[in-house]
Amino acid sequence: MATIAPERTVDTKALLENIKEEIKQKNVDLLHLQFVDIEGSLKQVTVTVEQLNEVVKGETMFDGSSITGFTPINKSDLYLLPDLNTFAVLPWTEEEGYSEARFLCSVTNPDGTLFEGDPRNILKKTVDEAKEKGFSINVGPELEFFLFETDEKGEPTSQVADRGGYFEPAPYDLGERVRLEIYRTLKKMGFTIEASHHEVAVGQHEINFKFGDALTTADNATTFKWVVKTVAQQFGLRATFMPKPIFGENGNGMHVNMSLYDEEAGKNAFFDESDSRQLSETAYQFIAGLLTHVPSFAALTNPLVNSYKRLVPGYEAPCYIAWSASNRSALVRIPATRGAGTRVEIRCPDPSANPYYAFAAIASAGIDGIEKGMEVPGETVDDIFSMSEVEREERGIQNLPTTLGESIEALKNGEIGTKVLGEYALNEYVSLKQDEWNSYRIAVTGWELDRYQAKF
Repeated sequence: MATIAPERTVDTKALLENIKEEIKQKNVDLLHLQFVDIEGSLKQVTVTVEQLNEVVKGETMFDGSSITGFTPINKSDLYLLPDLNTFAVLPWTEEEGYSEARFLCSVTNPDGTLFEGDPRNILKKTVDEAKEKGFSINVGPELEFFLFETDEKGEPTSQVADRGGYFEPAPYDLGERVRLEIYRTLKKMGFTIEASHHEVAVGQHEINFKFGDALTTADNATTFKWVVKTVAQQFGLRATFMPKPIFGENGNGMHVNMSLYDEEAGKNAFFDESDSRQLSETAYQFIAGLLTHVPSFAALTNPLVNSYKRLVPGYEAPCYIAWSASNRSALVRIPATRGAGTRVEIRCPDPSANPYYAFAAIASAGIDGIEKGMEVPGETVDDIFSMSEVEREERGIQNLPTTLGESIEALKNGEIGTKVLGEYALNEYVSLKQDEWNSYRIAVTGWELDRYQAKF
């Protein structure tokens, strides 16, 4: 992940002309205008290509009160402003003389200002704040997913699509043909794919795409999940980014690699050749910010009840707040690449997270560490999973939140939630997650019935 100096700048007029030419060449008939709700779920409205001029002016209106966490019914009118950089013809729609395309959009108010509850606008705000401090944010996420077989109704079963293991090839990896089609589809949509492989758990896979500036990468993560699910369905399978779909197996992670580009110096802000680890003071302060604030942003990077069933010892997922230059049992590690590729990897996020929120929270926490000159604790080089509770206490290694309920409280009481989301979006998000936690907390599960019904 070599650091680049984003954020993308474009000649809007020239880009629009290129889009019009591609629409003509590919016989595009329908345009899907996409955006995400506060959970990161993709939404869209579809218009005909004849409305392109109105679309690019941001004149497509929708009912914001029907989107969870957006607007009340008495202030429901919102508009979609497409990002021309995100235009893509959808490969699975192409046939002779016909195809469909999409734009990812930001949400605006009727007066043209950016809607404060739109996750994409929230990340934009964080990117802009970083720029004011002289930094550009680069992100490279690693999203894992499972492939499950489906029943006669197309609903997912508990049967995985293959029994392969880590890095195994065909014939053991029966998901290889699905990954190949995902790769081809993403490539046609403008992605650069760097690696594809079977993951540790049965039925689990990973496809890595090239890093980019924070906004582009959040857009790509959103598109990636959509494409993976769409292609899997074509094979009669169901893809899931649920953090822990199978008891006793590794869960799905979304390790987030992040670096800062120092715009004044024109280089990676995390690299310092003179340091013993070749890390700059800025990098150490960034790490300190992550370790300090991670309990208060875990509800954004690990947003589900199920997320905390992944963050337990024994399945490679980090659950202790520590850092290391190489130790994978630590929450934060520094991959071996140095120079322009120097980066910090935080390993707790999972792919159910809204990527716009997750990247904004991680960047904001790290930059707060830089601004406040936070001191990083000592590096943990030993395997944390093998330590006793007493050993961890002696070393000052604390736990991540263990439930969504704990994370919600930390989000409400911490600095990062309000700073990143703003009061309006934070209140909506906390309300949604609190309802989810309360629903789970009072549910009577099969585990409880199996354990208690006959005994008591």
